[in-house]
Amino acid sequence: MESRRRILVLMSPLSLWMLVLFLVPLAAMCLFSFRAGTSGAARNIWTLEHYGDFVGNWPYQRLLLSSTVTAMLTAIGAIVLAYPLAYYLAFRAGSYRTLLVTLIILPAWTSYLLRILSWRVMLGSNGLFNSLLISLGLVQDALPILLYSSTAVVITLIYVWIPFAMLPIYATLERIDRSQIEAAADLGCKPWEVLLRVIIPLSLPGVASAFMFVFIPTLGEYVTPLLVGGARGIMYGNIIQDQFVRALNWPVGSLLSVVMLGVALLVLFLFSRVLRSAEFTRV
Repeated sequence: MESRRRILVLMSPLSLWMLVLFLVPLAAMCLFSFRAGTSGAARNIWTLEHYGDFVGNWPYQRLLLSSTVTAMLTAIGAIVLAYPLAYYLAFRAGSYRTLLVTLIILPAWTSYLLRILSWRVMLGSNGLFNSLLISLGLVQDALPILLYSSTAVVITLIYVWIPFAMLPIYATLERIDRSQIEAAADLGCKPWEVLLRVIIPLSLPGVASAFMFVFIPTLGEYVTPLLVGGARGIMYGNIIQDQFVRALNWPVGSLLSVVMLGVALLVLFLFSRVLRSAEFTRV
């Protein structure tokens, strides 16, 4: 009983924080999506009209699908690039581990807009990448796909989220029992076999956490597409932002947010099922 009371006391502030700043606003947004009219002023009138309009609006659905694909590509790309970093920090960095971790997360301490704008400069027609390609003779003119496109959005978002994808993977790799790796080596496994059959399966929880850390915020991203995506790199979050800020159509903005939340939960549910199946197969 004493242990339960301590847990209750420790969990109460966090639970209250989540209730006031997350669950209550989320419930209010869900209710607002049923308000009639374009501004939701008719408080006592509830309707499913906005949901019917969304079902019949193919551009919204297509943009949600493309944004989901972009978020998944960003999450996968960030994990692919972050995993070698996490592996090196966990098994090879030695006494330089703390210093290297600090250097990796150091860019996250600077302004988010400053980092996005720096990539806008590098991906521009006279930027670093186009200038390098032209100087090497690989292209004659600047490539337009490097800026104001979905490619620029994915590249920039991967850069932004690599440190956040690396941390949970690194934490999982750090907790792996080294005796299991030694046992696999003693049984004749080559280094790449130890990596594929021991280290990667044991690090799947960290990979799953990294995927969630990147996928969820990226799905609703609107700042990065606005700065480096242009008209060809627009994402679902830009439409939500326009409904709330420019059109002042809060019911539709709430509806779009609820639908995006449902898609995010669906993707995470399917991802968790696939992960559980992989763990069951491994066992």
